[in-house]
Amino acid sequence: MKKAANQHESKRKLLDAALYVIRAKGYSATRIEDVCEAAGLTKGSFFHHFKSKEDLALAAADHFGELADAAFEAAPYQCIDDPLDRLLGYVDFRIAMLTGALPDFTCLFGTMVQEAYDTHPAIRIACDAHLDAHAATIAAHVSAAKARYAPDAPWSAESLASFAIAVIQGAFVLAKAKQGPEIAADSLKHLRRYLETQFDRSKRKQEV
Repeated sequence: MKKAANQHESKRKLLDAALYVIRAKGYSATRIEDVCEAAGLTKGSFFHHFKSKEDLALAAADHFGELADAAFEAAPYQCIDDPLDRLLGYVDFRIAMLTGALPDFTCLFGTMVQEAYDTHPAIRIACDAHLDAHAATIAAHVSAAKARYAPDAPWSAESLASFAIAVIQGAFVLAKAKQGPEIAADSLKHLRRYLETQFDRSKRKQEV
């Protein structure tokens, strides 16, 4: 039991290290040695858990997705009753997450897919699936807000959710280019203002 627990702990350390190193250096520049050093483990330990760097990247994508899902599921905006306020609260939560060093808040999926979309199809597919899954959670909030405040709007909840993902990922790119979170925060604030223009709160008032 103790041996199994130690193996689980070493795998988690490698995955946590991969999240940081890949977001800091990019997938291509990341070496197995870099991940092992960051995790404080040997290459022998690495190859006990992973067959290759790509195998690690795929596992890291799942690990990052699980951590992100847990963070968003426990976020304060989830408790907001009004669907539009809940959607705007999601953006506020995203803005609040822009703290620490760049590898602390930028997205592993966006980082890897920009580099590996053509050379590593398995990584592209994994990142795409995780981004789609997160977009679906946003679309659920958008759909509820649309039903209440913009039932006749010509756009779909899915398209607006994809637009939000595009802004968020672009904001991370700009943060990397400018070496700081300020421009990303400004971009997300613009996203918040844009979202407000797509809904008419007076429609709800007329129903009451």
